[in-house]
Amino acid sequence: MRIGVDVGGTNTDAVLIAERRVVASTKQPTSPDVSTGVTAAIGAILADAGVSAGQVSAVMIGTTHFTNALVERERLDRVGIIRLASPSGEALPPLTGWPDALARQLEGATFLLPGGYEVDGREISALDEGAVRAAALDCRAQGIRSIAVSCAFAPINAAMEDRAAQIIADAHPDASISLSHSVGRLGLIERENGTILNAALATLARHVVTSLERALAQLGITAPLYISQNDGTLISAADAARYPVLTIGSGPTNSMRGAAFLTGVDDGIVMDVGGTTCDIGVLANGYPRESSIAVDIGGVRTNFRMPDILAIGLGGGTRIHVGASGDEVTIGPDSVGFRLTQDAYLFGGSTLTASDVAVAAGKADFGDAGRIPSLTPSLKSAILDRIATMLADGIDRMKTQPGDATIIAVGGGHFLIDDDLKGAARVVRPDHASVANAVGAAIAQIGAQAERIVDYDAEPRATALEQMREMLLARVAAAGATPESVEIVDMDEVFLSYLPGRSAQLRMKAVGSLADDMKRADAPLSETPHVY
Repeated sequence: MRIGVDVGGTNTDAVLIAERRVVASTKQPTSPDVSTGVTAAIGAILADAGVSAGQVSAVMIGTTHFTNALVERERLDRVGIIRLASPSGEALPPLTGWPDALARQLEGATFLLPGGYEVDGREISALDEGAVRAAALDCRAQGIRSIAVSCAFAPINAAMEDRAAQIIADAHPDASISLSHSVGRLGLIERENGTILNAALATLARHVVTSLERALAQLGITAPLYISQNDGTLISAADAARYPVLTIGSGPTNSMRGAAFLTGVDDGIVMDVGGTTCDIGVLANGYPRESSIAVDIGGVRTNFRMPDILAIGLGGGTRIHVGASGDEVTIGPDSVGFRLTQDAYLFGGSTLTASDVAVAAGKADFGDAGRIPSLTPSLKSAILDRIATMLADGIDRMKTQPGDATIIAVGGGHFLIDDDLKGAARVVRPDHASVANAVGAAIAQIGAQAERIVDYDAEPRATALEQMREMLLARVAAAGATPESVEIVDMDEVFLSYLPGRSAQLRMKAVGSLADDMKRADAPLSETPHVY
């Protein structure tokens, strides 16, 4: 049996899955100290299912704590920034383009040092080990314990970053070191930005992971703890403590993976309607489509793996603004959020929300419909039409092919999605739709991704592909997946005309199942078989 938990800003959702079935699920308030809410959620599903802690084989958790910390700019460390790219890499200094307040908050000390590689692997300049040691000692003297190291084209050759990390650890043993080749893709500035953000989260990440481990210990659970990544796969708790930025997009990703698992639909569009927003993403082969452009995190451009998500201001708690004439209607974007059960008319409040209108129209049944003020048929129709238009526009913006798409409706506010929504070939509403995010965490697999540039004139294409494949399979197996389950699920190959010869940029992704994973049989889940 495995447990999936999704820790959101308002609710902590948890599910217990056994033999491909959701045995128990719950929603509990998220607690400020992390562990209390997780303990309550897991304790509730174990009690509901009558399962002991010793029967749990693995726990998978997705959390928004790191995202919230960056957005709210709280609990962030000062960062020592070491860039290995001089002299050619000094045109744009670190933190270029950052919001001024955030840059001032994070910057501890910046060092532009010799090093780095060209795109074809040649050295820009040799690593100056003495300068790296001096930078580490400077950070130590200033009390800076989080250090971000970036090197030009490190994803192609990580040798300089790895050596720099050894030198820093020797000179500053208390330092938490973030290396850019473990965070982002090709593109120095965006990759460096992600590495700085990762370093800024170092102390918080250790606190969150420790709190999660404490919560499991209090419940008597000794099973391994895994954390959901942005791409829908898992990393160990120890790796998540080192690289928290790899987990900040796990909320929408978990919902999409859960939607695929609950319905058996591997290719379609997932619409996850929460209390404040509707997150729309595309499933491709059962995994979220990744963003191919720079992703903005708290006003900072980054290029690490993130799902391609469109968030629109529409959820169950979205406020409905009606003009004085009664004819003008505005939907959001503001929301009552977690105060829905206090502020909405349904629960005795005085704010008209999307949930009020849905219940009044017979699309949902909760709260006290008698508390909702009288809405004229024309007003009700105008509000529902506007909601439908917003959702249909979201589908159009995410589609890459003509024609209608299969829509999977999940989240607590999925009742806002009509079965005859424009652009939808069909709308699928699975059982346990409101906790699809926790389901996605529970069924996630171990994953790894690699990227490199290859000259096929110097190295045959078949050889390059096989080497990358074998390397990825070994990495996933080493992370805890059963070797026989590991497979390549995605590969990109882009030929680079600006390089000599037949050069191409290769990107490959592999996933594998944990030893206790459910068999790939056609056993039904919520009456629907899932196809991996």
